[in-house]
Amino acid sequence: MTETKEADTAMSTELAAIELKGIVKTFHSHGDAVAAVKGVDVSIGEGEFFSLLGPSGCGKTTTMRMIAGFDEPTEGEVFLHGQNVVGVPPNKRDINMVFQSYALFPHMSVFENVAFGLRRKGVSKDEVARRAGEMLEIVDLKGREKRRPRELSGGQQQRVALARALVNRPRALLLDEPLGALDLKLRQAMQVELKRIQREVGITFVYVTHDQNEALTMSDRIAVMNDGRIEQLGSPRDIYERPASKFVAGFIGTSNVVTGTVTSTGGGRAVIEPGPGERIVVTQDVSPGDEIELTVRPEKIDVRSDPPEGDGCALRGTVNEVVYLGMFTNYNVTTSTGAEVVVFVQNVSSADDVATRGDSVWLSWDPRHSYVIGA
Repeated sequence: MTETKEADTAMSTELAAIELKGIVKTFHSHGDAVAAVKGVDVSIGEGEFFSLLGPSGCGKTTTMRMIAGFDEPTEGEVFLHGQNVVGVPPNKRDINMVFQSYALFPHMSVFENVAFGLRRKGVSKDEVARRAGEMLEIVDLKGREKRRPRELSGGQQQRVALARALVNRPRALLLDEPLGALDLKLRQAMQVELKRIQREVGITFVYVTHDQNEALTMSDRIAVMNDGRIEQLGSPRDIYERPASKFVAGFIGTSNVVTGTVTSTGGGRAVIEPGPGERIVVTQDVSPGDEIELTVRPEKIDVRSDPPEGDGCALRGTVNEVVYLGMFTNYNVTTSTGAEVVVFVQNVSSADDVATRGDSVWLSWDPRHSYVIGA
């Protein structure tokens, strides 16, 4: 027990790699003040893979640029390893940045691109060869040292850009949508590669993306941003399973938002009864008469022709669209209350669809998967 307390104390007193306190950024355009970032507070741990996720214009790239020093905050403080760096130029901050455009030197070989920063710092020839060679091995480009960037695939060019940024041993690496120019399959492969590289080098990664699958795949924690603010901060699982707002529920994956009035409570359960034989059950603390919004993910729902047994959730509806998507089939169902619900049914066999367009069906799910938004 004492060892656990000591470990908790050590974690709580450890300096954050990056800390933002009350960050505000206002731009002036045509005489108007436009607030791009509106009071962001966040602490990023040493060695953490942290993602800033949100739609275009939400302030995530501006936040990253303030960490890098390319923009200065209008208000607030930026700390790198405990030091306030507001006013410190980018080249004096012990961090590097990788952009969507790789910005490789086309006339230089892979090795020369990676070694460029070390040579500018006056590192000895032997040390350059050793460190650049080690980094090319980490990013799986050993044997391609003499190639020019144009002779590499998009994914290989991205790894060269990573190696070039990491070879200088920064204490943190900032990545601004670095996989945006890659096709889907390569982007998915690079997501796994990036996480592997981050674990291997052990430094803090701060990743900006609008792609929720990227953030869920790679991150230890995610800050979901909207309109210059952080709507929710947590682990990928927390954000996906327990969204803090309707925006987060809709932005992270596909989510069904259902509204209703609580008719009864008891035994740690609250029930909404939309119609005869229908019920939506939640296990959170709400009261009779409360108007609530809840979310349930499409993969948590079953589609059946007969009313489900037991006291779980049950809704009647009509199938208005069926779309086969390979791994699963997407069913769009209009419930008896008029709500549109999406259901993902995994294709575990070659059997026919569980329902076809126009069928009357029942939707059922475990009450544990009904999550009251904002609870």
